[in-house]
Amino acid sequence: MPGRLRTKEQTAAALSLAIQQLRGRVRTITLDNGTEFHDYERVEREHGVKFYFATPYHSWERGTNENTNGLIRQYLPKGMCMRNVNQYDCECIAYALNSRPRRRLGFRTPSETFARS
Repeated sequence: MPGRLRTKEQTAAALSLAIQQLRGRVRTITLDNGTEFHDYERVEREHGVKFYFATPYHSWERGTNENTNGLIRQYLPKGMCMRNVNQYDCECIAYALNSRPRRRLGFRTPSETFARS
């Protein structure tokens, strides 16, 4: 879906598409409490995926997300102007991070770990 997701219906459609593309690999999803996620129950019913919501201001409940944000900041420092960052740049950052071995994954990369699942 191009652009920013603005409605719960757009978000639910994007989540459904992502879950379908991942062919049974998604069992749970943890979200923040934004109104765009208010249609999560329909996605749960349609796909059998359980949704969880993080408590506001409890970043430790989303450890992997917070760690990944820190890794992204190595490429896009806080306060950086995002005007010239394009999709290609984002894909290059994603490739670099998904190709980087992680101790938590037994020094395998996220890409290797995902391929094994």
